Amino acid sequence: MATSLCYAPNDAAKILGIGRSTLFNLLARGELSARKLGTRTLITAAELERYVGSLPQAKFHAHLAARG
Repeated sequence: MATSLCYAPNDAAKILGIGRSTLFNLLARGELSARKLGTRTLITAAELERYVGSLPQAKFHAHLAARG
C-alpha cells in the first residue's frame, strides 16, 4: 500500500493490525483522533504514527531471546 496523507477507518485498522470496531473504540476514547472531510472520516498518517509511538514498549524475557 502506498503511503498516503490520510486513511479511511478500514484502511487505518488494517495498517494497525486491529479490527474496525477496536479502531472506533480508540476514537471514542480519544486515544486516536480523526478528521472529517464532508461525510468522510479520515485518520492522518501522522496520527497513526503518533498513536503507535505512544504505545508501551514490548518487554521480552531473556530466555525467549535465547531461543533464536
